Amino acid sequence: MSDPTNHRKVEHIRILQQDHETDRQGNRFDAIHLRHRALPEIDLNAVDSSVTFLGKKLSFPLLISSMTGGDHADLKKMNRNLAEAAERCEVAMGVGSQRVMFTHPDAADSFALREVAPNALLFGNIGAVQLNKGFGLKECEAAVDILKADGLFLHLNPLQEAIQPEGDICFAGLSAKIADINRSLSVPVIVKEIGCGLSVPDAELLTALGIRILDVAGSGGTSWSRIEHHRRDAVHNDGLGLLFQDWGIPTPKALDDLSHLEGNMGVTLIASGGLRNAVDMIKSIILGASLAGMAKPFMEPALESADAVVAEIENLKRAFRTAMFLLGTPHLRDLKGNRELIL
Repeated sequence: MSDPTNHRKVEHIRILQQDHETDRQGNRFDAIHLRHRALPEIDLNAVDSSVTFLGKKLSFPLLISSMTGGDHADLKKMNRNLAEAAERCEVAMGVGSQRVMFTHPDAADSFALREVAPNALLFGNIGAVQLNKGFGLKECEAAVDILKADGLFLHLNPLQEAIQPEGDICFAGLSAKIADINRSLSVPVIVKEIGCGLSVPDAELLTALGIRILDVAGSGGTSWSRIEHHRRDAVHNDGLGLLFQDWGIPTPKALDDLSHLEGNMGVTLIASGGLRNAVDMIKSIILGASLAGMAKPFMEPALESADAVVAEIENLKRAFRTAMFLLGTPHLRDLKGNRELIL
């Protein structure tokens, strides 16, 4: 019997390829202008963009954000190419939702990536709402084990689930279950949205429960509401997915709103959602993020080869280091949270 979760992952990739408006191109970071230094007083060749996250050194603060995984040749190829590139370029990577490996065991191979990425910073991924559908510590540990992950994303996607024809829409009492997993899991838990942003009340609730790493994943990039619209309207034809395609908190706003938690609560922020280039990454770090995540820019390269993903990452790193040079910031610590760099 075919697995609808597995089939849905293939559908998502095809929709992303066919409907270019799923990338909302919100350009939310364009309103932020940075202080150029005509006399940076540093050597570009000496710029150090490296950062350490969860004990692993990265060449620059890039997270290849969660995309996919499942029992399909394209999905397996994508994850392996992304993981190999993450290893070669010394950047972080998160896999897509691993729920599929529990309903379709052959999908587990797409998450067994340590063979090609023995040293990379890798994150597993489970939809938090599945904790209301029978998932618990056993499933979360299994997701970590297959990947030999350094941390586990529990992703929050109420809008996507509300639009998805077969969506899981009971988010009641979920925070307590997230807290239980966080207390017992063998690796750190990172809570993330998937494109609508984390609000101050959400972040304060999560930090009160002990979560210390948050991925704000704001609006402005890939719209999962629009993606699910294509699937929903085949059943309901009500336009709900298009109505909410731009719903959410823009990533720069979410970072700005949550920056106080870093100093007061020891929270680490990850920025994703609508970042499309190295300058957006730089602005995210200035706003307080420790890592900057992207997914869509790597999708087509990942379908091609690991070399194609490496080329994309190296272009990003070159531009990131150039921006550091033009800001007169020789080390990442000179950049992070430095609001004086904003005009």
